Amino acid sequence: MTYSEGPIAGNSNDENMPLENQPVTESAFVYPPKYVKKEQTANIWLRSLASLAAYLILGYYIFPSYKILLLITAIVMIHELGHFIAMKFYRYNELGIFFIPLLGAYVSGSKREVSQMQSAVILLAGPLPGIVIGTIMYLLAQTGQGYNFLDIGLERTGLLFIILNLINLFPVYPLDGGQLLNRVFLEEESIWSKVFVFLSIGFLCWFAWKSNFPVLFVFPALMLLRLFGETKISSIEKRIEDEGIHLDLDYEHLPDEDYWKIRNILIQEHPSFKDVAPAPPFEYSHKEEKIMTTIQSLLHRHLIQDVSVAGKLLIFLIWAAAIASPWLLNMDMSFFRRFGL
Repeated sequence: MTYSEGPIAGNSNDENMPLENQPVTESAFVYPPKYVKKEQTANIWLRSLASLAAYLILGYYIFPSYKILLLITAIVMIHELGHFIAMKFYRYNELGIFFIPLLGAYVSGSKREVSQMQSAVILLAGPLPGIVIGTIMYLLAQTGQGYNFLDIGLERTGLLFIILNLINLFPVYPLDGGQLLNRVFLEEESIWSKVFVFLSIGFLCWFAWKSNFPVLFVFPALMLLRLFGETKISSIEKRIEDEGIHLDLDYEHLPDEDYWKIRNILIQEHPSFKDVAPAPPFEYSHKEEKIMTTIQSLLHRHLIQDVSVAGKLLIFLIWAAAIASPWLLNMDMSFFRRFGL
């Protein structure tokens, strides 16, 4: 890429001087444009489909029945579609659904300003529809009708819908219930939030060990890596602010000059970019998209505190009712031993 530079506008002393001989000062320098990723909606959905294919292929060799695999995949898909629709309603960008073999799925998206109320709706929009669907199936099964799905009884199907979504509401980070607690009832930057995350890591390690399912250690490992990364990002953020660069804005309004200055700081401080050449020369690297994403993460996100005490009480009651649904319906909890999972 190229960049341009020229004389200071209105400098009458240099107006007759050839352009290449005119003095150039910092105020006259025109920085090249910051990196902007091309629209890649099709690529996002191709990656989503690829992750779904990997999820099904690996699951085929793990689950005792392909019918159970398809049922669980349908439950996971409905769960994630709930999150997706809510995020779409609140105008999140770059939305995509991605499956993690043996572990589940997640919806990715980005937004500059997020409110507590929006977060609560988005987090509950995943498990609540599945619990409602499961409850309807369970109640229909009690009428004695011989409905089934993929040759799986309606009662068993309903119980799977309820339990898999209910587990997601447990107050353990990063499950939906844990994120709800952290976002609405705790301040994310507070010491209590950090204590809660560490307690969640400890619980997940204990659960992975007791369940004799080592792949579950992936979750606490990723959370520890994220905490380490956030500590590093905080130190980089402090250095950027010490340079007088304003971070309380969105990427669209970030000046090109600040982009290249922040980029140079990242190259110096972030281990992932040690092999990237600093500017000048002002040339995009093969890691430019990752640099752009890191810079976007450095820009301060606004979390709007818009949930009143009454609102928090309502959210808690909805969460508690969902958690208690098996007992409210007087379900036979011994079904765990009958699933053959």
